[in-house]
Amino acid sequence: MLPPARPQAPSPSAHYFRFHAPHLHLNPVFGNDWFALKAEQFARFFGTPLFLVTQTAVVAVWIVLNLVGVFKFDLYPFILLNLAFSLQAAYAAPLILLAQTRQADRDKAHADADAQHREALATTSMQHQLIAEQHSAEMMDLLKSNTQLTELVRDLSERIEALTIEMHGKVING
Repeated sequence: MLPPARPQAPSPSAHYFRFHAPHLHLNPVFGNDWFALKAEQFARFFGTPLFLVTQTAVVAVWIVLNLVGVFKFDLYPFILLNLAFSLQAAYAAPLILLAQTRQADRDKAHADADAQHREALATTSMQHQLIAEQHSAEMMDLLKSNTQLTELVRDLSERIEALTIEMHGKVING
């Protein structure tokens, strides 16, 4: 009986995300068109320190220039500034929700791929354990056969020695 084939170690060039490949055909709910990609970029930008600092600076300059009197297009209580914030919020919220939905889709696909990978690892581990058990059983059988052969050799050696002594006695007494 031939021993079972040994599993091959993954090559160094094996793609790390090979278990994610079956999910690449899944397009996010909003697709990969220009608008969806730009919406994600904008949503990511809204949460950066650069955006917050820039927005704070623009608002501060807006208020100071209108209070000092350099500009008089939006005097206190800054209704135009309030309108600008409302407009920004009206666009920011859907863009952020769109980005979160797309990220949730990606996270789900990655979680599915990871679960499949863990299952494949568990299956492979079980197979390796079964192979190791088979090898252990074969080794025990070989060890028993070796022990039996050793005992047979010992018995035959003892018989040869006894026959040699008997023949020696007959030749000398003979």
